[in-house]
This record gives sequence, structure tokens and C-alpha cells, in this order.
Amino acid sequence: MGNVTVPDIGDSQQWNSRPAWKLPGWAEPVIVFLILFGAMFFTRRKNCAIFDRRKAYYTSLLDEPDESSRDSSDNESSSINLLSDDDLFTTTKNPPKRRRVCGCLIVDTPNTSRFRNNWHSRLLQKFPFLIEMFYWIINYAFYRMTAVLSQRIFAATGIWEVAQSHGIQVLEIEQFAPLIHWLFPIRERNVQQWFMAGHQDALTVLNRVYALIHIPGTVGFIAWYYYVAPNHAVFATVRRTMTLTNFLAFLTFIFYPCMPPRLLPREYGFLDTVRHDDAQSVWMSGKYVNSLAAMPSMHFGYSFAIGCTLIYHSGIFRKKLEKGEMRKSLLSKLVWCAFGLAYPTLILVTIVSTANHYFLDAVVATLYVLVSFGANEIFYVFLPLEDWLLWLIRAEKPKPTTGERFR
Repeated sequence: MGNVTVPDIGDSQQWNSRPAWKLPGWAEPVIVFLILFGAMFFTRRKNCAIFDRRKAYYTSLLDEPDESSRDSSDNESSSINLLSDDDLFTTTKNPPKRRRVCGCLIVDTPNTSRFRNNWHSRLLQKFPFLIEMFYWIINYAFYRMTAVLSQRIFAATGIWEVAQSHGIQVLEIEQFAPLIHWLFPIRERNVQQWFMAGHQDALTVLNRVYALIHIPGTVGFIAWYYYVAPNHAVFATVRRTMTLTNFLAFLTFIFYPCMPPRLLPREYGFLDTVRHDDAQSVWMSGKYVNSLAAMPSMHFGYSFAIGCTLIYHSGIFRKKLEKGEMRKSLLSKLVWCAFGLAYPTLILVTIVSTANHYFLDAVVATLYVLVSFGANEIFYVFLPLEDWLLWLIRAEKPKPTTGERFR
């Protein structure tokens, strides 16, 4: 593999505009809080009371008349069997759940329906979106640990040097790797130089897009999609896909730290536009931030998953509707499809022009999303753990409200 072509840095690489106005540090948390609070409000169960035990247990509009024939909205229903009344977590009235793990192993887990009238169960029943918030808090906690784990693994060699060598390696792969180098006819630095030469105001806007759209934008999508998805099974598939993409990316962050282009030595031709505009997201700063996690780009991974979801629901490429889905007009189909194409395109331009990611980062993120979609049901192996957690806190998992608005 050859050496990366190093460009001359001319006057076009110099800033001639002032740094952009910076959002106050409290702005992003407030935005995220408002999104989550709004999601809780709009997806709340209106005829379910937290403090009135008589109205605590709610029968969803989505329930079939025959409960014995109903599958759960997450396709996670399990057959049950009766054990002794003396068992630690079961009674004849509340027999245990029987979970199938990895398609073969049968595990009995506690039946938490006995806790449905506990106050926190009633709270979850009233605001079922709280469960989704819990899942994403776990995601964020795992991300915050990637920097710590990676630093420990590469403590002997020095993580900064390792990440820099990986960043240069990515550039070499894009330029010289057999079979795939043709995928990268445009160089990242050429994109940034185009913006620097007469389009710096646009680059400032893209810096803001990069900082604000990752967490608030993704949280906003999850909140919106929980409300508009035709049924919870479809929503859960998208959520599991994005979550598995996260964990695949986290593993890569730990074992393949990669320096973003903007942090490479200046002779490689990139400028740190984020530092100029002070456009670092408040969620991506602090003691445990992983600034050497360019590979893959989760900005693009999320946008690709969201774009595919919008294109799928446009209905242009399929005739069969999902359960609970309403048929769209031609104009509505075109609008959904246009947003599905425009959003990942905007993010791709953003991550490259701001020198936060390489083109290869977006390619790998795309592959991770596709793999995660095909294997998203792997998360079913955690159902027994979820059952035990709910039993330990004496709560029952709420029925989701996704899809109820169509009834």
C-alpha cells in the first residue's frame, strides 16, 4: 500500500470569517429534555391513572378479544407452565414465563403481572415511552465507557499514536486498496477545501448540524417514530437495528481507535473547523468522551437507518401495508422518500466537509446497519434478563402505545 498523497496548503485553507455563535452549554440538554418530555406526553395512556389503582391496569386498543391468541407487540410472547406455589417467583395465579433462548434453550423467568398495581408499574403504564428512554440511557452509558476501555488496551503503545496510524491507514485504503478504491473518487480534503474557498458560511452551518443533530436529532426520531409507527413490532425492529449498530460500533471504537481527519497532522491538508467554530456537542465532551472514534461514523449510521425507515414507509417500493399502516397519497409518498434520501445525504456531506469522518467511515457504518437489521432479533436473548430485572424492582413492563393513534 502506497503513501497518502499530501497536498500543498494554500490560502484557500485559511479562515476569513469569524467563529460562529456558540449555543449555551445548557441548550442541548434542554432540547433533549423537551423532546423526551414531549414524547412522554404525546404517547401517554390517557385513560390510565397513576394514583387510582382501579384505573391502573389498562387494556390496550390493540389487544385482540381473545388474549390467548394475541402476540405481544414486540413479538416477544412466551408460552408458560405452572410450577409449585412455593416457588420463589411464581404462584398458580401468576405462573412463570417460558423464554426460548437462541432457538433451543428454554428458560423459566418470573411473571411480573402480580406487580401491575405497584405505583411505579402504574407510572410505566401511563408513560410507556419511559422504557425506550431506559434503553437509550444504557446505550449512552456503554458509549461513555469506550474511551476508558480503549485507553487501557493501548496504554503501552499510546492510544493517540495508534489512532493516528489508523486514520492514515484509512486514507491509504481509500486511495490504494484493490477492488474498493474506486468507491472513493473524491478525497475528503477536496470537499473541505471547496467549502473553505468561498463557502465558509455553509461550512459553519454544517458544523452546527454535526454538533446538534446526532443526539437531539436521533432522540427526536425515536420519539417521533414511537408515535407514528403503525405498530410496535415495526418500531421495535428499527430500534433494535439502531441499538445493535451502536454496539458493533462501540466494539470498533474500543479495538480500532481511529483519529478523525481534523486531528491528523496539518500536512495531510485538513483543518479543525470544529475548534474554530467551537462546535463540539455538549454530549460529546467531558472526561469520558471518545474523540478517537471516527471509525465508523455513527452520525451516518443513524442517518442511514432513519433514511431507510422513511423510504420504507413511503410505500413507493412495496404494495403490502404493515399492520395498522394507512395508505399514502402519491404526494405523501414522494415527500417521505425525498426526506429519506436527503437526510443521509446531508449527514454525509456534513461529516466529510467538517473533517470529522472519512468516506470509509460511512461505508462501514452502512454495512453495520445492514448486518444489524438482519440480526436484530439477537436481542431476544436478553428477555430473561429483562424479566428478572423487572421482578427485582417489582414492576411490570407496560404495553406500548405505538399504533394506538390509528385506532
